[in-house]
Amino acid sequence: MKVLIIKLGAIGDIIHTLPALSAIRASFPEAEISWVAEQRSAEIIRDNKLIDNLIEVDTKAFRGGMIIEKMLIEGSKQIKNLRQYDFDIAIDFQGLLKSGMIAKLSGARTRWGFSRAELREPAARVFYTDTAAIGKGIHVIRRNLGLAAAALGPSMRTEVLEFPIFTSRENKHEAASIVGLTSCNFAILNPAGGWVTKLWHAEKYGRLADMIWESFGLESIVVTGPNEADLASRVIGASRSGKAISAQPSLKGFYELAKRARIYVGGDTGPTHLAIAAGAPIVGIFGPTEWWRNGSLNPDDICVERLDIGCRVDCHRRNCSNWICMDISPEAVLEAVRERMGRDSAVAEPA
Repeated sequence: MKVLIIKLGAIGDIIHTLPALSAIRASFPEAEISWVAEQRSAEIIRDNKLIDNLIEVDTKAFRGGMIIEKMLIEGSKQIKNLRQYDFDIAIDFQGLLKSGMIAKLSGARTRWGFSRAELREPAARVFYTDTAAIGKGIHVIRRNLGLAAAALGPSMRTEVLEFPIFTSRENKHEAASIVGLTSCNFAILNPAGGWVTKLWHAEKYGRLADMIWESFGLESIVVTGPNEADLASRVIGASRSGKAISAQPSLKGFYELAKRARIYVGGDTGPTHLAIAAGAPIVGIFGPTEWWRNGSLNPDDICVERLDIGCRVDCHRRNCSNWICMDISPEAVLEAVRERMGRDSAVAEPA
């Protein structure tokens, strides 16, 4: 059986689809599995031993309100070699017009996607032969597993959640080099986020770094991307203890770093989901998006969020004139850090 997984990006979306990949491989060990992803988001699944063929695309060429006919023409140019794999089934976990179009262009005889009511772009339904209604109020990881199970039948094993990420010696060395700048007892703080409304204030992260040092003796590594140096500088500048440093690791280097962290604090962003995949103890700070949908499935992990305001219901705003959902004190986050670290200590204590 030849299976095509379609999940283009972003980083967090790809990470949320990894358990479905793992389940497909465990259920059908002899299957040939291919994955289509955006070039800028594909790093985390490059050299993945569960994927036979990684097909990288750049869909910028067919964005911006194109009519479907033009999208098909542009898409055909990009993925002209896709049909060589002779797919039996394509599963579109993205739910967009462009991802549905890729499913169609793949030549797969059977093409699955979410039901029209559950698609991010309902018009994508035209490209599928079959759909699955998974339901609302379900974590995105379990939604993806549900779609895979509907597409591939009762032989699918979805009971174990695994994030198959493969790193190199260089990635491990990169993480070790960053850890070497600390006492090896550290927290990771990630002040970044794809939307401005997801950002907790950089100055509060700086204060939190001081409080974590004062309370637990943990230094803080402020992790950001290559274009977020200013954000990291604001965090470091707001810290008075001198116990915070900044780092800009690669994605897989960050994954190895997160494995060694005592605690991770961050918003709804790709590195947070990568830290969850690495098994780091997590404190999430969520505003316009929902922890129950995007956050950690580990019951020990904690989200700090405003539950006292009504405007968060189905919010998902990238800009907001009433931006109060992230008005959360460093003291509240510190208390969550204390509780999350205490849960690990309780597990470690002998009976």
